[in-house]
Amino acid sequence: MEAAIHSILAWFSIPSVGLPAVGLIAFVSATLLPMGSEPAVFAYIKMVPHLFWAAILVATLGNTLGGMVSWAMGRAARLARHKFTPTTKDQKELITDWFERFGPKTLLLSWLPFIGDPICALAGWAKLPWQPCLVYMAIGKFCRYITMTLFLLWIPDTVWAVSWSYISHFFGI
Repeated sequence: MEAAIHSILAWFSIPSVGLPAVGLIAFVSATLLPMGSEPAVFAYIKMVPHLFWAAILVATLGNTLGGMVSWAMGRAARLARHKFTPTTKDQKELITDWFERFGPKTLLLSWLPFIGDPICALAGWAKLPWQPCLVYMAIGKFCRYITMTLFLLWIPDTVWAVSWSYISHFFGI
């Protein structure tokens, strides 16, 4: 039993199975669950810098697939006339007008915190075609990972060390 638990824990660890873990975290964080994948991508790239592009691409793929799950949930909610769909005529017109005006290009904004995941779901609800949504979502999420990772890498290591010392002291780690 102990060996099985060790194997499971080893499988989820970033150093030994890094890219699948990064992809899984990116996938889950793109659904409506509140979770961020940038720390995992940044940590992996700090540990294995020569896999920078691989980590960015795997995170983009995972996050895009998670966004498409949100798109499918929005589409299913519309088809099922689910109670979470907009109920007033004004809400429906606002969403429909927005997506008719900008179309799938709206999903370039799917990387934004707080509103990115709902935009994916609303695109499905608005019956936008999945192929262009997939392409624009992938472009937006790729730009997000490049921007966020380069920004985090730009911060000197001393800042991270000092921050960690305060956090570990505060939480008694």
